[in-house]
Amino acid sequence: MSTSIQQMMQQIGEQARAASRYLACTTTAIKNSALLKMAVAVRAHRSSLKEANAQDCARAKQAGHDAAFIDRLTLTDDVIEKMAIGLEQIAALPDPVGEISHLRMRPSGIQVGQMRVPLGVVGIIYESRPNVTMDAAALCLKSGNAAILRGGSEAINSNTMLAQLIAQSLTESGLPEHAVQVVPTTDRAAVDVMITMTQYIDVLIPRGGKSLIARLMDSARVPMIKHLDGICHIYVDATADIDKAIRVCDNAKTQRYAPCNTMETLLVDTPIAEQLLPALARIYQSKGIELRCCAVTRAILDAAGFLDLVDATPLDWSTEYLAPILSIRCVHGIDEAIAHIHRYGSAHTDAIMTENHSKAMRFLREVDSSSVMVNASTRFADGFEYGLGAEIGISNDKLHARGPVGLEGLTSLKYIVLGQGEIRT
Repeated sequence: MSTSIQQMMQQIGEQARAASRYLACTTTAIKNSALLKMAVAVRAHRSSLKEANAQDCARAKQAGHDAAFIDRLTLTDDVIEKMAIGLEQIAALPDPVGEISHLRMRPSGIQVGQMRVPLGVVGIIYESRPNVTMDAAALCLKSGNAAILRGGSEAINSNTMLAQLIAQSLTESGLPEHAVQVVPTTDRAAVDVMITMTQYIDVLIPRGGKSLIARLMDSARVPMIKHLDGICHIYVDATADIDKAIRVCDNAKTQRYAPCNTMETLLVDTPIAEQLLPALARIYQSKGIELRCCAVTRAILDAAGFLDLVDATPLDWSTEYLAPILSIRCVHGIDEAIAHIHRYGSAHTDAIMTENHSKAMRFLREVDSSSVMVNASTRFADGFEYGLGAEIGISNDKLHARGPVGLEGLTSLKYIVLGQGEIRT
């Protein structure tokens, strides 16, 4: 690793730490002003952004990246407008910083409560989606955190241009230009340094594929907010409303394939299987979904005349497909369903379809995932849908933040004590 990379990352870290102290006491009005200026700048420089992005896309095509990759990388007029709207929406959200809660009087006469405060410096490592640059910058800024952003090398021109617009907006609002910094190199050595910068970075948030997150889990010394897999289940109980179950299970798999909250395994209570499975299989196959079936599911669908079925293997139960593939297993009741989820799930999002209140409450209590649902599509596991306004990612960790991570998830709590001269005796 070159000395220059280490020196550059140390300078970025020092600048971020200094900026974080300033941001921690910045007013909501100033933060919102910077966000709204960013939105204006993004719209005003639409043509320049598209020119920079065209260079990135041309290089990615030359490197042989597929159409889906190029689509994620491309900044269209629509994507740029959504970026600007997103900045305005975050500016409109309540500011969590400084909020005091749980204030209570103690017998000694002191009042003890908690105040919500920024985490400090947030490092975000992500792949080739330049719109994440603005999302991450905005969420960190609104929550009072300095941000160090390291985007995918394929988006370096787009991200460099966005970094200039962010710095300009910060300066015009009277904020340190280093409150948001984009790492200006494609050298992977910068990431190797960044993930060990415990003296400067308080938390890392990786946004990308499994290989990126697995690598960081192996090597990072800075604490992370992350999830690795999204192996999401829906269990259809014998008491489920068939129409509801068909509608929800269709949506959970086919509304979009790539998100981490898409259903990957359908669990069906055996007494309802012959009624439910053919109706669902007809929908899935009409939409080009490959069905990987347990023996019981296969027998039911074979008897109903379905073709092109695949026998599920043990590996299927623990696979996040992110593709038009669904594994299906028939189970004997809620005990077996919960046991399957605990063995093969990733603690991301799991749902039950049932009209039995006791079973619904039991599923909510016993399934140990970051989001657990009753009679709703797993696709709702999202910061916007949860009313957070926006999210910086999903966490299936148990400490600090769990589930969609919005502004509140980018803050912490400290105890405060209010007194009038009390002393401890």
